[in-house]
Amino acid sequence: MMSAYVDFIRIRFLTMLAYRVNYYSGIIIYAINIGAYYFLWKAIFGSAETLQGFTLAQMTTYIAVSWMARAFYFNNLDREIANDIRDGSIAMQLIRPYSYLLVKMMQGLGEGLFRLILFMGPGLVIVCLLFPVKLPKDPAVWIVYFIMLLFSLFINSQLNILTGLAAFFVENNEGMMRMKRVLVDLFSGVLIPIAFFPGWLKGTMEWLPFQAITYLPSAVFTGRTPMSQAWGVLGIQALWFVILLVPILFTWRAARKRLFVQGG
Repeated sequence: MMSAYVDFIRIRFLTMLAYRVNYYSGIIIYAINIGAYYFLWKAIFGSAETLQGFTLAQMTTYIAVSWMARAFYFNNLDREIANDIRDGSIAMQLIRPYSYLLVKMMQGLGEGLFRLILFMGPGLVIVCLLFPVKLPKDPAVWIVYFIMLLFSLFINSQLNILTGLAAFFVENNEGMMRMKRVLVDLFSGVLIPIAFFPGWLKGTMEWLPFQAITYLPSAVFTGRTPMSQAWGVLGIQALWFVILLVPILFTWRAARKRLFVQGG
């Protein structure tokens, strides 16, 4: 049975491959975003050597890695699920001999692998040529970081699935999906590192899953968090992965009891 789920990873990868030109243009857009933030933070640093524990070199690397990590873990599973619910195709999915939620996770993984190979990898190379990004030389850092990236993908996909399932109850969850995307980008540390948040808000962020998507892995990669604490970061990510399974399964169970088809 697991081989069938592996096929969903392969099929999604091949589907994304058919539209690869879109992602080549995406590399340029991400490079422009990284450049804009680089010059912004360079102006903010001014003559200061450090800000909130970040050196300018660490901040430059953090910006590049955070945006390229977003290129890896980003997906539209929430919109896909919402569309399945609105057009009624979810009814056909439910009678098939596989787990709909697990299929969506596998599709997200397939898209992530595509983005890693044809978006994040080439994009990071280009960004390193354009900006003074300092990549770690220790292979152990790279190995641990890629494991963290996988958890980032899973946690972000779980949030997307949870948001998509909300369409069972609100019918049109477009506003919720947009709000979720803003919250993830802001509170995960892509736009502003969490270290720069006010003390009360930074403390609140420690009790939410967003930091486990971008900030914590990027902090390890840039050396802000030493490797001796990297396993603690992995533990936090694994914990959030398990915790998020609870509301997903609860919502899925409640949603199946009140399914009504609007189209199809």
